[in-house]
Amino acid sequence: MSLPSNFVNAVYCDPGAERYKGNPLIEALPPIMSVQQIKKGLTGIVEFNPTDVYADGRKRAHIISALLDDFFQPIANHLQLEEKISIMIRSGYVGRNLSDGSLNRHMQNGYERIMSGELDSFRFAHTRSTARSLSLIGCSGSGKSSTVNRILASYPQVIFHEQHNFTQLSYLRIECPNNGSLKSLCLNFFREVDKVLHTNYEQKYGQKRHGQPTLLALMSQVATHRAIGMLVIDEIQRLNSKRSGGQDAMLEFFVELVNTVGVPVILVGTPKARPIFELELQSGRRSAGFGSLFWEPMRAIKQLPDSQTGKLKRTEWIAFTDTLWKYQWLQKRDEIISDEIRDCWYDLSQGVLDIVVKLFVLAQLRAIAIGLERINVKLLRHVYDEELKPVHPMLAALRSGDPELIAKYSDLHVQDIDKKVLELRKKIDAYHLDESSEKERFSGNEQALRLYNLLRGMDCHSDLLVPLIEKVFADHSKLSVREMIPLVLGWYENLKQKQEKAPSNNIIHIKEKDWHKLETDDIRFKSSQGDQSQMYETLKSQGTIFDLKYWLNKAS
Repeated sequence: MSLPSNFVNAVYCDPGAERYKGNPLIEALPPIMSVQQIKKGLTGIVEFNPTDVYADGRKRAHIISALLDDFFQPIANHLQLEEKISIMIRSGYVGRNLSDGSLNRHMQNGYERIMSGELDSFRFAHTRSTARSLSLIGCSGSGKSSTVNRILASYPQVIFHEQHNFTQLSYLRIECPNNGSLKSLCLNFFREVDKVLHTNYEQKYGQKRHGQPTLLALMSQVATHRAIGMLVIDEIQRLNSKRSGGQDAMLEFFVELVNTVGVPVILVGTPKARPIFELELQSGRRSAGFGSLFWEPMRAIKQLPDSQTGKLKRTEWIAFTDTLWKYQWLQKRDEIISDEIRDCWYDLSQGVLDIVVKLFVLAQLRAIAIGLERINVKLLRHVYDEELKPVHPMLAALRSGDPELIAKYSDLHVQDIDKKVLELRKKIDAYHLDESSEKERFSGNEQALRLYNLLRGMDCHSDLLVPLIEKVFADHSKLSVREMIPLVLGWYENLKQKQEKAPSNNIIHIKEKDWHKLETDDIRFKSSQGDQSQMYETLKSQGTIFDLKYWLNKAS
C-alpha cells in the first residue's frame, strides 16, 4: 500500500531507556540525540561562496535576503527546550502502549466520557496519564516558534505501524484563533488534524453545537486514537479572557486539556499572556508539568576569564554575532567585528534574535544600495531609524526594563519585511544602472568573470585587472582559470610597478558625495561617516592626527 507523502513507515530501534522499551510508539521515534547532534541538526545551512562577494548587486541582494530564512544558530535556550520536548514526547507515550493494551484502555475511557458527558468518567481505574505541560514565554522575535518548529522537524510527524495497522501522529501544532475563543481553539485542533491526516473531523464535530466540555472529550478521543505525541499551542496571548469566561475559566480549560486530552502540551506566547500563567502559578489545581520557560533577549554580559586558561570566555552574544558577521557579501567588509559595532548592534536590537538578524540583513542591502559596501555604526543607526520603526516601542520597553511596558509591547514585530527587502533591492537596481556591468564587459564570459572575482578577492585593483583578463583569454584561452591566476598576477605586478615609477600629473578628483565609497582608512571616508563638528576630536582619538603637544610634554 502506498502511503501519503507526509507519512513514513515505522522503523523500530532501541529507545535508550528501560522504561521506553517494548513500546512501539516510542521505539519508532528517532534515537535520543547528543548535544553535538542537536547543535548540528538545528543549525541553519547557509551557503557562502567568497567569489559571490564580487557579484553584481542584484545577485547579492538575493543571497543576503536568504539569511532571513536560512540562518539559525543554536544557543543554550534551544538546547534546553529540545531536551524538555524529547522527554515530554517519550514520557507521554509511556502510559499509551500499542503492545500492552494501555492505548486501547485510553480509547475506551475517552468513549465513556463522550457518551456520559462527564470528563472524569473512567472505565478502567488503573489507566494513567503520563502527560506533562510546559509554558514557553518570550517577546516577539525571541525565536520561540521557529525553535519549536525546528525541533519538531527532527521527528517524522506521521508514522504508520504496518504490523499494528495503526497511524501515529508524533506532534501537532495549532495557533490560537484571532477571535480569542476557546471553542475556536478546539475547532482549530480538528482542522489541523484533518490537514495532516486527510481526515474530516472538523466537518464531523465542528458543525454540531457541541459545548466546550464535549469538544474537549472529542479532542481527547482523537488524540488517543491518533496517538498524538505532543500538542503545541502557539500565540496563546491571543486568548480573550472575556470571550473565554474569565481567567479562571481559561486556567481550568488548560488544566483539563492536559488531564483530559492526555497528551503533553506546550503553550507558547508573549508576556501579554502572563496573567494566565501567573494565575496558574498561584493555583493549587495546576497540572503536573515542566513549569515555564521565560526566554529573555540575549544578554551582552561582560566577558569573564576562564579559571583554567585565564583567557576571556566568549559570551553567547559574542559567539552569535561572530558567526553571523561571517555572512557578509560586501566588497569592503571588515573581517573582524569591532567592539563599537557590536555594542551598537546590541543597543539597537536589545539582543532580540529576530531583530539582530533583520538589522544585519537590511544593513547589508542598504550598504550595497548606496555604494558603501561595509557595515558601520552610522549605517546601523540609519537602518534602525528608517526600517525598524514598528518595533521601536518594544525595544524602548526592553531598554527600560519595566515589566509592564515589556508586556504591553511584547508582541510587536517587523511587518512586511519582504516589502522592505524589495524596496532596498529596487534601490540597488537604481544604483547599479549607472555602473558598467563587468559581465557585459567580458561579453558574457562567465570564466572571465570568475577569474576577475577571484583576483579582486586578492586585493587587485579593478581598473588594472580588466585589460589583463581580456588579454589572457585572448592569448591563452586553453588554460584553466587556476593556471591563468599566476600568469595574470605576474602581469599585474609588472604593470603596477611601472605605474608607480612613472611620474603622473593626473589628479583624480572625487566628489564629496562619493567619499563614502572610499576605503575605510581614507580620511575622506571617515569624514563622510562622522559629525563634522566633532571630526577633529574623532580623528585625534583614532590616532590619525599627530598630537604634537602630548609628545613635546613627554620629551621635556
